[in-house]
Amino acid sequence: MFNADSSLTAFLNTLTPKFYVALTGTSSLISGLILIFEWWYFRKYGTSFIEQVSVSHLRPLLGAVDNNLPSVNFTASNGEAESNRQNVSECKVWRNPLNLFRGAEYSRYTWVTGREPLTYYDMNLSAQDHQTFFTCDTDHVRPADAVMQKAWRERHAQARMKAAYQALELNNECATAYVLLAEEETTTILEAEKLFKQALKAGEVCYRRSQQLQHHGPQQEAQHRRDTNVLVYIKRRLAMCARKLGRIREAVKLMRDLMKEFPLLSMLNIHENLLEALLELQAYADVQVVLAKYDDISLPKSATICYTAALLKARAVSDKFSPEAASRRGLSTAEMNAVEAIHRAVEFNPHVPKYLLEMKSLILPPEHILKRGDSEAIAYAFFHLQHWKRVEGALNLLHCTWEGTFRMIPYPLEKGHLFYPYPSCTETADRELLPSFHEVSVYPKKELPFFILFTAGLCSFTAMLALLTHQFPELMGVFAKAFFSTLFAPFNFVMEKIESVLPSSFWHLLTRI
Repeated sequence: MFNADSSLTAFLNTLTPKFYVALTGTSSLISGLILIFEWWYFRKYGTSFIEQVSVSHLRPLLGAVDNNLPSVNFTASNGEAESNRQNVSECKVWRNPLNLFRGAEYSRYTWVTGREPLTYYDMNLSAQDHQTFFTCDTDHVRPADAVMQKAWRERHAQARMKAAYQALELNNECATAYVLLAEEETTTILEAEKLFKQALKAGEVCYRRSQQLQHHGPQQEAQHRRDTNVLVYIKRRLAMCARKLGRIREAVKLMRDLMKEFPLLSMLNIHENLLEALLELQAYADVQVVLAKYDDISLPKSATICYTAALLKARAVSDKFSPEAASRRGLSTAEMNAVEAIHRAVEFNPHVPKYLLEMKSLILPPEHILKRGDSEAIAYAFFHLQHWKRVEGALNLLHCTWEGTFRMIPYPLEKGHLFYPYPSCTETADRELLPSFHEVSVYPKKELPFFILFTAGLCSFTAMLALLTHQFPELMGVFAKAFFSTLFAPFNFVMEKIESVLPSSFWHLLTRI
């Protein structure tokens, strides 16, 4: 007859202590490798590899329905639709209003450090912007513009600059060629300003010419729109050159004139350049006037708007603010307004305070930013940290109050307090926009996935077993035999019941087979 108990006992008796050492050691090694890979994958992509594979490949095989998949629902309420549209718009990537110069600033950083401050994704977005704003359908008619249309598509800087020189040989009044050379070839702001002034002369000629013909047809209208974009870009960059060279009042005048001349181009966020220049002049009354116009409920917000408003309110009380005194007597009305403004700013972009308080190191800002993301926080702090330092006690007030914001925001973040819920797409987009050597700030902090905790526990347990088996092989062998005997006890019980039911001839036949 078949005796499972005796067969199991005979098999366990053949296993030596070396087998148990090898078994536990191998298990510990494999679980450790899995843990290392899971941790690396979580740090890089923000999710568990095992969990992702399970959701992506196993759930469809098991017939599970993913509730996150979009479905067509024609009965959705207007409020839900508006919320969805807002979430999409908050995940949109925007051109950085204060982006640096490729040649005079970004390239110099690369020469000194050997690091690339811009990602391919960021530069590709800039190439798309240039093609959108600096080209039109009639470029093929003008040889120089046709060359520049190809230049904006070139991946390598040397090829772009070579094409710009070819365009200038065909037409020495090609404004976009001067723009490209000013952005990428020059190594100082002074050199860039000289080329932008040449571009301004050529751009104004083209603008006046196309302005007279804009109503003659759709092609002329498209060309005038392109010439307007080029002229606005040149004037803005000239204002930024003046700001960088210390001619602040000249920069403010250029920006104000530009905003008056082209009031419909508010989506370019020129007011953010103006705010930064006015803060440098310490013209706080003028800053308040600009904020009164642009810090409106109907207009999109930004870190510059929210944190500048907080800075102005903090300025009124920060020089005399003391956390000890405030805890004894309570906050005054002005102090309460300042704290509420800080909470509002932190809710909009929770990444900024760590840069302003220098708890996290700054890098060069990217050419594109994601509102409410780490990229926007870097762009804001890079230019505005000095303005916060200039206001006595402002950073101290920020340090004492900014973390209180998170007690006011519901958790989990299914809804916001003053703004829409913090979007979940910021981490992925910021990892594409920011260089790999920068540690991306993540909000809210993600909890460790279950599989990382599980593999960590498994690795620790098997490592402990391996160590004990190596130190006490005989004793652990006894424990292992007892464990397996207990584990297979239900199996033995079932087999004994089967033996009592089936005839002995069946077992003789089974033994012969």
